[in-house]
This record gives sequence, structure tokens and C-alpha cells, in this order.
Amino acid sequence: MSTGEKTLASAPRSASIWRILSLARPERGRIALGLVCLAVGSGAGLVFPQVLRRIVDGALGEGGAGLAAVDKAAAWLVAVFFVQAIATAARAAIFTIAGERVVARLRTQLFDRLLEQEIGFFDERRTGELTSRLASDTGALQNAVSVNISMALRFVASVIGGVALLFYTSPRLTALMLGVVPPIALGAFAYGRRVRSLAREVQDALARSSEVAEESLAGIRTVRAFAAEPTEIRRYAAAVLEAFDVARRRARISSTFMGIASFAGYAAVALVLWYGGRLVTRGELTVGGLTSFLVYTLLVAFSLGGLTDLWADFMRASGAADRIFEMLDRNPAMSLATGEEPGHVEGHLDLQGVSFAYPSRPDAPVLRGIDLTVRPGEAVALVGPSGAGKSTIASLLLRLYDPTEGRVLLDGRDLRDLSPAWLRRRVGVVSQEPLLFSSSIAENIRYGRPDATDAEVEAAAIAASAHDFITRFPDGYRTRVGERGAQLSGGQKQRVAIARAVLKDPQILVLDEATSALDAESEHLVQGAMSRLMQGRTTLIIAHRLSTVMGADRVLVLEGGRLAQAGTHATLMAEEGLYRRLVERQLTGAPLASSAPPAPPDTPPVTPDHVA
Repeated sequence: MSTGEKTLASAPRSASIWRILSLARPERGRIALGLVCLAVGSGAGLVFPQVLRRIVDGALGEGGAGLAAVDKAAAWLVAVFFVQAIATAARAAIFTIAGERVVARLRTQLFDRLLEQEIGFFDERRTGELTSRLASDTGALQNAVSVNISMALRFVASVIGGVALLFYTSPRLTALMLGVVPPIALGAFAYGRRVRSLAREVQDALARSSEVAEESLAGIRTVRAFAAEPTEIRRYAAAVLEAFDVARRRARISSTFMGIASFAGYAAVALVLWYGGRLVTRGELTVGGLTSFLVYTLLVAFSLGGLTDLWADFMRASGAADRIFEMLDRNPAMSLATGEEPGHVEGHLDLQGVSFAYPSRPDAPVLRGIDLTVRPGEAVALVGPSGAGKSTIASLLLRLYDPTEGRVLLDGRDLRDLSPAWLRRRVGVVSQEPLLFSSSIAENIRYGRPDATDAEVEAAAIAASAHDFITRFPDGYRTRVGERGAQLSGGQKQRVAIARAVLKDPQILVLDEATSALDAESEHLVQGAMSRLMQGRTTLIIAHRLSTVMGADRVLVLEGGRLAQAGTHATLMAEEGLYRRLVERQLTGAPLASSAPPAPPDTPPVTPDHVA
């Protein structure tokens, strides 16, 4: 288990209400102002029944004195409602804006934390699950840290103030009414705990449906090519149905509790009316006093009902918060911010006794005791059957993973002692299927150096043989490339990726099957661009094509995770061995059986976004 996983396992599995509320701490200044408005609005609401009592008692009085009392009380009532309206509007605006700021900050923090995690973390999780945390889970917290805080405080103020004024109006009636409150409160607590558990199940089910949707939409061309739309619809419908079943159970529990709580509340009102009517008939309470008492009772009852609903909302938010806080509390196994940052890089690479297995498949080693050296400025080609471990070596050079055994050295320094971010800024990658972002061509070229000027971007494109096709587009360098570069051809994407590497100006270059998917004309253009890019740089070439391998200073042949042969192309062709068989099979087009175990299906490709 990785360090990050240990931390995750030892972290608290439930997010307390107080921790959710703590998210609003940076907004305490605005919330303090909102509390002032809350106090004014709640105070005005508590004054209303007292004014109402004066109106009722005045209306039952005799002569002009009663009429004057009614007029005066009505004028006061309008003033109270005006103050309450202004305070309520200000409170709602302040708390809502504060809540939006909290959620925006939380989403940013969560995204930052996700990007800090090691690559092994992403190997074991689907993109849909992670985007669900960013979208739906944080959205579930939005009301909990904004409007619901405001509402909860208003309800609490109304309950406390209302009960105090109920005792002031009639202690005996108040004692009778409060007899039904404890059972409702205990029921709300038990109900809230159950809702919290179901809320987490709903969020997990929604995350699984998001995973299915993300996979289907991201692979829409494959879905369309296999006419698999009905299959994907059924997969998504099944995932949504699973979430619906959990939500239906939650709805049943909620409706049952609300019905019971509603009956208990109205029964309490009926009880108050019965006993209050008896007090009025005995002259122990005025009609205005009973009216104000009933209004206070309804105010307290509605406030308690509102608190019950808010408690359920907080429990639902807590279910989502469990997942968010798990991520925020997770420490990555490989920190991006620590390590040495040498001032100069020669580009001398050493692998000493390196063995490796992917974290998602620890029982299937990919490399076994690899020893190799690459001198500064040397171009070394790695060849071998699929699954031999070629791309894995590139991943270790980028320190996307650490070796299970052995060491990887740069200029004599163990990569574990170097800052991963510093290292990746000095390594450039051009892969078989480069990932372009759905922005302009210029922004994609500038990805590794955001501060590069337009002239530098154009110079990099010229060096990559990309300038001519870019300028033929109506929008030139401002042309949008579409999702994952879908608006460009394979050769055009490769040349944009090479331009990105040229602009980054790395000391070490990794070319991972950079021409294997291209036609002859595109390959010719890309090969020329790569040759210019390789000049003066330590280069690791991962390739199958003979045209790519022949220009290397040395060729290293991997088989079954071990180094089988090493030498120049001419030397290896003069020997009987795997390399010669690979070349002969390529020239004749016959397949080559490999004794190497297949790479695990979740082995991630090395793509430029890993090192940008």
C-alpha cells in the first residue's frame, strides 16, 4: 500500500458537520454582517405576534380607545414588516454570495489536490469518478455552506426567541406544548443519520453513472464504428437506475418521517387550541394573548420543521463531503514540491538494477534487473516486442513511477532525490498519440512555456515543419484544434507536439513511437522535424520502424522485461538474435511471436501532458 493510500485509510471516514461549516471560515467577515441582518430580521419576526395581540385586544375593546389602539398597532406592524423585508433580503444575498465563494474555493482546492496525486493513483481510478467529485459532490455542499447556514441560524433564533416569548405569554401552555418537542428531535436525529448513509450511496452511484457517460462520450468514434450505441445506452441506463433505487429509498424514508413530524406538529397546535380556549373562558388569558401564543407556536413549529429539513440536507451534504475530504486529506506518494533542483543538466542517464511492476498489477513485473547507460547527447533506440517494457523505461525517466528495485540516475543523482516538477521541465516527450487540448494551436505549442512570445511559438513551429500547414488555416495559429486535437490529422498533431517540445527546449528527449501511426509523407516531415529536435540532446527513441531506429547511436533490445541485446544497427544485424528477427519480420510483414508477457491493460501511455 502506498503512502498516500495509508494516509487515506487512516483518515476519518466521516466528515463532521463542524468540518463542513469550517469551509466558510474565510468568509467570516461577510457572515458576521449577515448575522447582523439575521438578528434584525429575526427580531422583527418575533415582534409581529406581540403587535398582533394588541390589534386583537384593541378590536375587542370598546369605543375610540380600542380603535386608536388598532390604528397604532397596524402602523407599527407595517414598519416591522418593512424592516424585516430589508434585513431578510440582505441576509439572503450575503450568505448566498459567501456560499458561492466557498464552493468555488473548494473546487479549486480539490482540483489542485487531484493534480498533486501520483500517476499510480490515476491508474486505479476512472476519470468519471474524479470529475463527479469536482461537480456533483461539491455542488451538494453548496447549500450546506451558504443558504442553509443562514436558514439554520434564523430557525434557531426563531425557536429560542419564540419559546422565551411563549413562556412570557403563558408558562402553562408553553410547558404543555414543549412536551411533544423531544420525541420529534430524537426522531430527526435518527432520520438524519440514515439519510447521511443513503446520501453517500446516491453520490457513489451517480459517480459510477458519470464514469459510464464519460467513457462513452470520450470514445464516441469507437462507439459509432461498432454501432454500439444501444449497448452504451443500456450501460448508462443501468447505472442511472442504480442511483434511482437508492434515491427512492431515501425519498421513502424522508416522506415517512415528514408525515409523522407533520402530524405531531399539528397535534401540538390542536392541543394548544384546546387548552388555550379553556384558559380564555376562565379569564386567565386574553383572546389577543391566545392569538399571539398560537402565532408563536406556529413560528416555533415551522422553525423546528425547517431545522429538521436542514438537518437532513446537512446529512446529505455530509455524505458528499466524506468523499471530498478523503481526497483533500490524501497525501500523494510522490510530492511534486520537494527535492533538489540542480543548476545544470548534462543529460547522463543510468539505470542500475531496475525492476518494476505497476502499482495496479504488483504481481506482474514489467522490468527485471535492467542496467543501461546513456551518455550526454547520445541517441539510444529501445526496440522489442510489445509489452517488453520500452515505454515503462520512459515513464521511469520522467519519474511518473519509482522503480520497485534499483535506481534511475541523472548526472549521478538518484531521481528520487530530485524535484519531480524540475525533472519534468527538463524532459520532452513526443508520443505516438500526442494529447492536444481543445484550445488554439498556439496555446498547445505554448503549453510547456506559457510565457513564450508569438515569435518564439512561430520559430518552434517552423523547426517542427508545422508552420506551413498552420498558416493555411483561415485563423492560423488561433485555429481551435477540437477535443484531443480531433480537428487535425495525425501528422499535423505530431508536428504540433514536436513544436511544443522544441519550444520547451528540454535537455532530455523521449520519442515514444512518434511516427508509427503516420503515412509515408507525414512520416518524412515528422522525421525531419525530430532530427532537428534531437540535435545536442540526450535522446531515447522507442520505435518499431526500421527508419527510426537506423539513425540511433545505439540500439537496445528488450525482451520479457530484460535487456537482451545492445549495439549499433549494423552490429546487431550481423548477429543471430531477436533484433535481426524483428527487422526481418518487419521487412517481410510476417508477425513475430513474443515470449514476453503482455503489459497490463491499465499500463498508461507516456503523453506530453505528463511533463508539461
